[in-house]
Amino acid sequence: MNPPPPPSAVPAAAHEIAGWRRALLWPFGLLLRLWGRSLRFDATPEDLCAYGKRDEPVAMVLWHNRLFLAAEIVRRYRGGRPAYALVSASQDGAWLSAFFSLAGVGTVRGSSSRLGREAATTLIETLRAGHDIGLTPDGPRGPCYELKPGGLIVARRTRAPLLLIGAEFESAWRLRSWDRFYLPKPFSRVRMRAEIVPAGELADRDAAAAHVQARLRAMNRD
Repeated sequence: MNPPPPPSAVPAAAHEIAGWRRALLWPFGLLLRLWGRSLRFDATPEDLCAYGKRDEPVAMVLWHNRLFLAAEIVRRYRGGRPAYALVSASQDGAWLSAFFSLAGVGTVRGSSSRLGREAATTLIETLRAGHDIGLTPDGPRGPCYELKPGGLIVARRTRAPLLLIGAEFESAWRLRSWDRFYLPKPFSRVRMRAEIVPAGELADRDAAAAHVQARLRAMNRD
């Protein structure tokens, strides 16, 4: 089931996948959902406690090359809470948005280069409505593992905590993309990590950005 729509929509300037192209994605989306469910996630009790924080909405933060795991993280760890991912307004982002919708994750379209202000407003409204959001702070074009501090604005304005996500892969393919995107092999193990950064630690933007980048790099050792 798809999550309910966010409180407001990004303008139609964002590229969309519709008609027969979207229909072609359905079997592909089913394959990827089954693929994700075959993965064996390992997490410590401390990690599970962070993943399971449900007393308030969170902003989930993960590197762009771990996006394959996003829908499965929501399904396994977030208790069915509606979640929305920030996805580029570009044509490439349209395909990712369509896949997320098939996997049960909503999307907000925009980036630092296109529709940024509208997307940020929608993400703020989404958090205030009680829903989780997802951010890839080095996306959509990199550099890989370099956090853009603008991604923290939404959490700071809503005083939402960050849920930092880490993943180490037992066996995976890596694409020849700018971020060397990870595709974990079916039935392989993934060591999952998670940390909560309270809203109170985000007051100083530059210090918060440096801290979050350092923690994400430590949690995702390639």
